[in-house]
Amino acid sequence: MNPSRWMPLLGLWLIAIPVHAENMDDLIKVLEDGECRNCRLADADLVHADLRDADLRDARLQRANLGEAQLDGADLSGANLSFTSLRGASLRGANLEGSVLHGTDLRDADLSGARLSPNALEEAHWQGATGINRAMQSHAALHNAGVEASQSGRWSEAEQLFSAAILRTPEEPLSWVARGISRSEQAKDQLAEQDFRYAAVLYEQQGADAWANQLYNAADSISTRRFEPTEQKAGNGLGNQLLEGTINGFKMLAPLAAKALIPLGLGL
Repeated sequence: MNPSRWMPLLGLWLIAIPVHAENMDDLIKVLEDGECRNCRLADADLVHADLRDADLRDARLQRANLGEAQLDGADLSGANLSFTSLRGASLRGANLEGSVLHGTDLRDADLSGARLSPNALEEAHWQGATGINRAMQSHAALHNAGVEASQSGRWSEAEQLFSAAILRTPEEPLSWVARGISRSEQAKDQLAEQDFRYAAVLYEQQGADAWANQLYNAADSISTRRFEPTEQKAGNGLGNQLLEGTINGFKMLAPLAAKALIPLGLGL
């Protein structure tokens, strides 16, 4: 790490920015030396920090704010990044293998060439992130990303994510139900009906006859609605309306994994 990048600003940085790092000596060391294995940097405010090629193996970075930080080539293997904000950060070629990404905010980050452990993104927030290798996106991670998109009303994006989740694990009925709801919210009634019927078949195969029957009823209602005169249709959103009194649409749009919900207002 080239000291000329930070030395003129280090003093001003520490004065101007309200830093609350777990250990100030470790914070200074990482800024000065670009390496601080096992650093205690929980709660540190490192927005826009230049930490390219930094050695942060096994660092404690819980709840730290690294929004838009430069971390290209950094070694963060084994680091605890629980509830850390890396929104908009550049992590090109970074090593994140074995790191804890519980509730980590990776939205809009650049992960091109980054190394992650299998299924590492299941408990992280990565909407808008670029450079994510398809192999990193497990069924649960894709489904959970679809849940987040749907909760924000981004139904088209949710549909695409649920479709990708289905391609990963087509035998999971929950993703078919979720996609059916997202399609119904876009008035794609025929496609939504098909998704509900197929999900019902999958639940039948699992012995969950009550849920299967409720989905068949929802599909029948959508089918009836499709042939109503346009002026009689209630508009979009039929999927949740139909399911609310039966299997509860929002319950069906639950994450597949125990995903932590970081306060997404944190950071920039």
